[in-house]
Amino acid sequence: MNTMLVPPSDEALTARELYRFFRAGEEETLALRGVSLRVRRGETVAVVGPSGAGKSTLLSCLAGLDEPSGGEVRVDGVRISHRPETERARLRAHHIGVLLQTSNLVAHLSVRDNVRLTHSAVRGRPSASVGDLLAEVGLAGRAHALPRQLSGGELARAGLAVALANSPAVLLADEPTGELDGGTERMILQMLRDRAALGCAVLIVTHSAEAVRIADRVIALDDGRAHETTTSQARTQQQEAHDAAP
Repeated sequence: MNTMLVPPSDEALTARELYRFFRAGEEETLALRGVSLRVRRGETVAVVGPSGAGKSTLLSCLAGLDEPSGGEVRVDGVRISHRPETERARLRAHHIGVLLQTSNLVAHLSVRDNVRLTHSAVRGRPSASVGDLLAEVGLAGRAHALPRQLSGGELARAGLAVALANSPAVLLADEPTGELDGGTERMILQMLRDRAALGCAVLIVTHSAEAVRIADRVIALDDGRAHETTTSQARTQQQEAHDAAP
């Protein structure tokens, strides 16, 4: 993809020539084929592409949840890839917020305790209080509720509060608005934009035309390869894929 001329101090997230192989018996799948990208502080980047293009694999490698077969990932200038899992987890806890499509909440903990669980892992730098985070996402009155007691929109906001609890330099979101109505989707996306305005680097894996619209840049992923595209091109491709779906 195109090289961005960005001063190193402005780059919160960099991935360089990422490859990811999966083997099942004699079968080998190449999920990522030399993907490189950069996200600056204060920037929102959308990653789009058809199902099976490698988007979730890419996000897992960027978050240190999975190891690339080749290439490297750096967050705030620190290499997170090709380290033991315990080291990746420690770096993730201090630098990265992850908002997963399937929810990043512990089922038997209240909303407050889910946020507190992540919040308590952070030491040595200022961060918002649990109460402030819940107020920020509009859940101050639902602090004692369990995840099963929340609506879809409340679950999305609670997951965002957990992702923000460590005051991350990088926020990675996997289809954060996939199951939401239009009004709640716009609310979640505005919260992500607000966090970017405070200097966080935000990367959203998405099929949403609205998420593409609010992004500063769009990266298209197809067959494990990435290239930068325009917002209008990405929305056209998404509409074509939607119209072609059964």
